[in-house]
Amino acid sequence: MQMINGFIMKQEELPPGWGKRLSKKYGQYYYYNKYTNESQWNPPSRPAAPVPSSGPEEVECSHLLVKHNNSRRPSSWRKKNITRSKKHALRLIRLFIEFIVTGVASFAELAQKYSDCSSAKRGGYLGTFGRGVMQEPFEEAAFALRVSELSGPVYTESGIHIILRTA
Repeated sequence: MQMINGFIMKQEELPPGWGKRLSKKYGQYYYYNKYTNESQWNPPSRPAAPVPSSGPEEVECSHLLVKHNNSRRPSSWRKKNITRSKKHALRLIRLFIEFIVTGVASFAELAQKYSDCSSAKRGGYLGTFGRGVMQEPFEEAAFALRVSELSGPVYTESGIHIILRTA
């Protein structure tokens, strides 16, 4: 359910694999296939079929999240109200990457101390997940990594992440 002009509207149910977004250019909604990223103006009538992938069906990852004032929810277990800018969050992420790569600190140590995600308690460990579970940019980055590889900065609505693929 969603509220529009004071009226409660039932959320449109879409077949699996489809999403709905508002076109900034045309001011109307369009539908996109989450697997192929193809879009269309008319509501879909059938589920979207996954694109066959040559990569793994699941990955195991840890991450370190730095939120900023424009994050979807600018608060965390560490701080009730996050006011840092996106630029400042990116500087922190780059610093953490440098610390990890040069051996100043381990990924898990930094995640435990500085990640704005509750996974910090587990050193940033997220466990194993398949496609369609995480936010799209995060998923794309995670599935593109090789085992033991560290990502660069990954931007999502939640903030900026560093991802370590563990399996």
